Amino acid sequence: MTELLNLPGSYQGPTRALAGPYGVLGVGAGALPAALLEALIERRLTREGTQLVLESPDAAPLARDYAGLSEVSGAAVVRAGVQTPGVSTRDLDFLVPAGVTATYHLAQFAAYASGHAEEAQEAERLLSRLAEKCAPHIEDDNPARELAWTLWSRTPLLLAAPEDAALVQVWQHLLARVGKTLSIAVALEPLYVLSGAFESQHEKGDSKVALILGDETPELTLAREILETRIDEVVAVPFPEGVQGYGGALALWYFGAWVAAYLAERYGVSGEDSPALREVLKALTSGEAVDGGGLEA
Repeated sequence: MTELLNLPGSYQGPTRALAGPYGVLGVGAGALPAALLEALIERRLTREGTQLVLESPDAAPLARDYAGLSEVSGAAVVRAGVQTPGVSTRDLDFLVPAGVTATYHLAQFAAYASGHAEEAQEAERLLSRLAEKCAPHIEDDNPARELAWTLWSRTPLLLAAPEDAALVQVWQHLLARVGKTLSIAVALEPLYVLSGAFESQHEKGDSKVALILGDETPELTLAREILETRIDEVVAVPFPEGVQGYGGALALWYFGAWVAAYLAERYGVSGEDSPALREVLKALTSGEAVDGGGLEA
């Protein structure tokens, strides 16, 4: 939680815009920030301008392939990745700290590099406001702690509008990695899924809570009406201060990280990466085969 509290304004990377047009592609730990950047950068790959590749050592071979493809196509490739002890970073142009907060640093790097300094600064303002509301010393009216209490001992269902679909992926990742909680993503055609999901086994709706992430569209309003007759509770999790686009998406990621941290606290488990994840990442980074028998811890 100290790391989360100190996160707003901690980006210390370059802020100069590179040559456009831009493409951004993320692999490994770079997948989430790349998804959050979709509001700013529409292309995944570009044949000209600057190709941004966001990565981590466990996905380095794939990142190199994409970088090579972009270079052959004529784009200037800029690679940013997670700093990992014992792993060579000579091919990377920018390094960020390892862990969950790498999402913030990689996203802000790409936002500035693609000429969106104003959006990056707006995101910082939103994160700072959230830090004031979600800090551990805020006992009353702490929205992150209150939502964590709502999710405790329940299975979250995650929904978002098609244009905000990245939020479902982001929150599922945070709830699992930090909160040690399984959530169910309802990402495609929620009306088709939810209208039949609980019909044969009504008790499966018990201990479920749905989170509508971002803006509530007419389709999601219908999904809410269906769910209100089938599960325990439906909760809206709007963009902080109603800000859409990249700033709102990064702020909602940050809020999700707080919720996940408080949820881990409620369950009495560590919000740090699990031993199993550390072993898997170590094996992928070193190129070793992953032994499933050693992951029980």
